[in-house]
Amino acid sequence: MTKRLYSVVAAALVVSALASGCGRSASGGDATGGAATAAGKTAKDLVPEAVREKGELRLATSEGYPPMEMYKKGTQELVGVDPDLGAAIAAKLGLKATVTNAAFDGLIPGLQAGRWDLVMSSMSDTEERRAAVDFVDYFNAGGAVMVKKGNPEGITSLEDLCGRAVVLAKGSSNLAIGQRQDDKCAKKMRIMQSEDAPTGLLSIDSGRAVATIVDSPVAAMYAKETGKYDVLPGQYDAGPWGIAVDRRNTGLRDAVAKAMQELLADGGYKAVLDRYGVGANAVPEVMVNTAPWK
Repeated sequence: MTKRLYSVVAAALVVSALASGCGRSASGGDATGGAATAAGKTAKDLVPEAVREKGELRLATSEGYPPMEMYKKGTQELVGVDPDLGAAIAAKLGLKATVTNAAFDGLIPGLQAGRWDLVMSSMSDTEERRAAVDFVDYFNAGGAVMVKKGNPEGITSLEDLCGRAVVLAKGSSNLAIGQRQDDKCAKKMRIMQSEDAPTGLLSIDSGRAVATIVDSPVAAMYAKETGKYDVLPGQYDAGPWGIAVDRRNTGLRDAVAKAMQELLADGGYKAVLDRYGVGANAVPEVMVNTAPWK
């Protein structure tokens, strides 16, 4: 999900990353520098001078995935796990957080173009995306199948979606989950693509689709708040979501990792997740590109 890298070959890798979308993956990786370089320093000490001089940490997210990112009721203020945790990280860095809402498929291109410093938007830490960015992992979740309340179609698994109309968010890992299942179906699904999860649920409301796949914490919140949907047990492609940092900006990546370490230690991280009822999705330690930060 990037506009440009260092070569045409690298750019081609990013095209494949566009298909990965938000939510989940579990392939390993590494990062140079890391905790050893940060030993004895605070997160604030590690902030690159160019960022420190600006005095702000520019975050980008894609609104529409409560409880992860959403507008505060009746306002245009972005709140949720990602904006709140981003603000907590910025505070550890001695910076003011500014949050921008952008289309999901434009987040990494904007990061690479320098329009913002970090992307926090329920984004899977995937090997493909690491062609363009490093990830500081902060959340663990998978995709869950959502159906109309009472499950009138009797859907119990991904296999039951074969031959049925399904709506999936474009550019998401949940779309990839559905497409992989469709490849196995003798009778193919009728897959519609929505702009985001809420739009997809409208297709279930209208009867145009019988199911969708949504990131598990988001699915649980929609089901609880509306009373209109059931969430099937089980998660698919469960794995880490990461804070994306341009691969060329390892100094900022390590500062963010250190900030996460400090928030894990002082309870600030847990407080943000508990505020939105997603404490079960916490990571137990600081991870960079799915590997322990060392």
